[in-house]
Amino acid sequence: MTSSSTYGRGAAFFDLDRTLLSGASGEVFSDAMRTAGLSSKPFPGEKFLFGLFNAIGETLPSMALARQAVTLAKGRSQQAVSDAAEQVADRLVSMVQPFADASFTAHREAGRPIVLATTTPYDLVKPFADKLGLDDVVATQYGVDADGNYDGTLVGPFVWSAGKLEAITAWAAERGIDLADSYAYSDSVYDTPMLDAVGFPTVVNPDPRMVFMAAARRWPTLNLDVSPGVVKIPVVGVEVQQLALQFARPSAYPYVRFDVSGIENIPAEGPVILCANHRSYFDVSAMSIAIGKSGRTARFLGKKEVFDAPIVGMIAAAMGGIRVDRGTGSDEPMKAAIEALNGGEMVSIMPEGTIPRGPAFFETQLKGRWGAAQLAHDTGATVIPIGLWGTEKVWPRSSRMPKVLNLTDPPTVRIRVGEPVDLKGKSVDADTKRIMKAIMAELPDEAREPKMPTADELALTYPPGYLSNPTDKSARRPGAD
Repeated sequence: MTSSSTYGRGAAFFDLDRTLLSGASGEVFSDAMRTAGLSSKPFPGEKFLFGLFNAIGETLPSMALARQAVTLAKGRSQQAVSDAAEQVADRLVSMVQPFADASFTAHREAGRPIVLATTTPYDLVKPFADKLGLDDVVATQYGVDADGNYDGTLVGPFVWSAGKLEAITAWAAERGIDLADSYAYSDSVYDTPMLDAVGFPTVVNPDPRMVFMAAARRWPTLNLDVSPGVVKIPVVGVEVQQLALQFARPSAYPYVRFDVSGIENIPAEGPVILCANHRSYFDVSAMSIAIGKSGRTARFLGKKEVFDAPIVGMIAAAMGGIRVDRGTGSDEPMKAAIEALNGGEMVSIMPEGTIPRGPAFFETQLKGRWGAAQLAHDTGATVIPIGLWGTEKVWPRSSRMPKVLNLTDPPTVRIRVGEPVDLKGKSVDADTKRIMKAIMAELPDEAREPKMPTADELALTYPPGYLSNPTDKSARRPGAD
């Protein structure tokens, strides 16, 4: 452990199991010990106990077993244990929550050391912490005899609950760290002493008891497996969007017929940018149908007016929507989208930026902005084109509400998901054209046929109360709103 003070006033302490990691490390270390010949067959109920830990977090029986491990380790070689831990360090790194790195980056930029604070023995977690680039480790330490074997004693406290607080307090005092300026992250109610001691506690993936503790203490909750701000239902760990998508199915829209194909083109995992054309206010609902069928969730880029709306705005934010304040030039939406993609999520974007108005609505070529191509260049994400057709018959721009009473002869909304766009990665402008061409290819033939719209058809492309000349060819281009 680091012994000299090279840090600022505060530090960031991260619990390991179910906080930094997507599950618990116990099973990984148990397998490693058996592979190295340091332990024999699994103890009775081991699989059940690990499963219970993964599901609901720490229990008193699991921690009692952890406490006994120091005795069971007596006579084992410290070096052999460290070597076994080294062998599984990469496996543990692969279990780190996808958005943990964003938290690490924020603390590093602020000059705070990142410290792993865990009950797990120091020799087991040190190789993992080193691979992850953490600054230090506060963990349970076993005594070692002159021969380099564990002697059945502890050096310092058993780093759990009050013992973890004791350990981080000693670590901080030695380095001149002020806990009042420090951050702590944990899922477990048993880490309440540590969270209480720091100025900035955060609950991560809370266990059932911690849900109530966090509410009582008004501690913020974070989920490192999803984009910042995304709300998950406590305990069951289900995204609000996942729940919403259960209702985003064709049967929920009796006033619409859906014709959907190509869902298999959406990758089952990894960063994906869904790019669709924009024809109506119903487009997001249509996209939700496709996303729901894919089994994934997506972060929608949406105009600020959506997020400013009562209730709707709260729901949009809770589902991970990315607010776009058009006209400000802010790069925050792009940063948020990049963060989501780097975490392996999907981002949904409509490159046109807005629904075309007037004659522009009927043009046979799609014109888009560069955002989607830039995101692909910055992240290496796969771009999937989606062609939407017929949504304007459900909810045209001229209407304040969708046509929900059209039950006897509902219009058909056509959703076509294309294969990944072959981007060259050299020119954003050129790749933007490739994306728009790929979207165009997923539209029906009539989309590419020149059309002379009637005055009534033109009127449908304007917002309610629009007073300008609907036949003016200079009417708003895509992205001009």
